[in-house]
Amino acid sequence: MRNWLAIASADHVEIGKRDGFMQVCHGKGGPLRRLSPGDRVFYYSPSRTYGMKDGLMSFTACGLVAGTAPYRFDMGGGFVPFRLDVRWLAAEPVPIRPHLDALELTRGKSNWAYPFRYGLLPLTEADGRLLAALMGAEGAPEGVLPARRSPPESPQFQLF
Repeated sequence: MRNWLAIASADHVEIGKRDGFMQVCHGKGGPLRRLSPGDRVFYYSPSRTYGMKDGLMSFTACGLVAGTAPYRFDMGGGFVPFRLDVRWLAAEPVPIRPHLDALELTRGKSNWAYPFRYGLLPLTEADGRLLAALMGAEGAPEGVLPARRSPPESPQFQLF
């Protein structure tokens, strides 16, 4: 199992959690091909709402990759992003700031969020364990939500 950090606004993460999938990098498939079934993925949300700067800056989801390969999903309006199925774990949001020095990813870095612009980053095993513990997600698979491939109820905006 490897650990990954994906970046998206919390409102977009919630849609993925509801429907059992993840998307990254505005729907690109290449980054998702780096993940394997059983890998653990965490989402960091810089904001609550896509396009806003509301200062959320929190880890908002933790799950296990369930899909074997990314697939395309037609969201309408010509937007057909790649998705990957994920079994989302019951987990509590955790703000990043109190943990900047504890995470290898951010420790000692004044521009700690700079690499987040890539949309998907590998995490060390130590960071994965720490985040799972902080979010209360360490007890997987208990509290696991089933992976589903179902269309979103409201495709009025572009995800991730």
